[in-house]
Amino acid sequence: MAASISDILPDDGTAGSLVGRVWRRGHLRGLPDGPSVVAVRSDGLHDITAAAATIADLCNAPDPTRLVRDTEGERLGTLDELRADLLAPVDLQPVKAAGVTFAVSLLERLIEEHAKGDLSRAEEVRGELNSLIGADVTTIKPGSREAEELKKTLLARDAWSPYLEVGIGPYAEIFTKAPPMAAVGYGAEIGIRSDSDWNNPEPEVTLIVNAHAQIVGATLGNDVNLRDIEGRSALLLGQAKDNNASCAIGPFVRLFDSTFSLDDVRRAKVELEVTGPDQFRLRGQSDLSKISRDPTELVAHAMGNTHQYPDGMALMTGTLFAPTEPRKPGGHGFTHVIGDLVSIRSPKLGTLTNRVNHCEKIAPWTFGVTALMRNLAARGLLG
Repeated sequence: MAASISDILPDDGTAGSLVGRVWRRGHLRGLPDGPSVVAVRSDGLHDITAAAATIADLCNAPDPTRLVRDTEGERLGTLDELRADLLAPVDLQPVKAAGVTFAVSLLERLIEEHAKGDLSRAEEVRGELNSLIGADVTTIKPGSREAEELKKTLLARDAWSPYLEVGIGPYAEIFTKAPPMAAVGYGAEIGIRSDSDWNNPEPEVTLIVNAHAQIVGATLGNDVNLRDIEGRSALLLGQAKDNNASCAIGPFVRLFDSTFSLDDVRRAKVELEVTGPDQFRLRGQSDLSKISRDPTELVAHAMGNTHQYPDGMALMTGTLFAPTEPRKPGGHGFTHVIGDLVSIRSPKLGTLTNRVNHCEKIAPWTFGVTALMRNLAARGLLG
């Protein structure tokens, strides 16, 4: 995967408050193997599960950063020694995602919808839509009077869409990407369905939110998108988004402290590189400063008086990246092939790397919330 440990960590190494999860093996006291919450420090990974049994507990603590700083924990080994055991750095939190949060992604969702999932028609539809909309959607604030006027115009031309509704309308698109415990972490295989012929990675900053709707940190995420399936109907979003191993998060959560803040999230740039077994290479970038809704606004649409998350949530913020480069000469656009290596990096958050396989060929998800609770109880970690 990553060439060195420095590639996994943020540019400033372990200067920030980094926490994650590893699958702990070989307890000295004969306890069962299981997931442990770890603090990432200059000398390696320290097990702090005795102070916070889950990442959700840690994030819901009055001061998560102080808890990490004040808990020495048991040193398990170096990051290099334990990188194969890294898990997604979330557990009891459901993984939510915000869609159509950038103008480019809005146009690409419209293309999928109008092309009915047919990759060969994408370029033709792109031209038609640019002519039809006749406005620079990058300048339109969602929910504004200008957005409402454009809606009226497009309705009159029978050109309104569910994607325009959430892209420039008053309500954000918020959907469930993965249930608690289903996301995979750094180094794991990430899944696409074998019945999808048009799909791509979605590199995103992922907000870590506590039960009080407070953003306490951030990490990286890959919200894999099956463009052909969703393009046939917006109602197929669940089929397109929530599949075995289709959600990767990591490598670590960076908690807010003196080295990292919400403003760093707002300015974050996310770089993507896909390297294929066919020698194809794709690079792209997403810039969160160009998002149409502020991260705090997205959180407010996801939880509050109408919807509570007592364990908090992870919220993917959407992506500016929408690959259109043909994979083969004369081809119609980008789609994954099995064996693609996907690396997502942001200077303050490190690198998330995964290799693509078919969902049904990846080991099925079996360790859920019930298994976690039983495991923690057997290890004496539930107070």
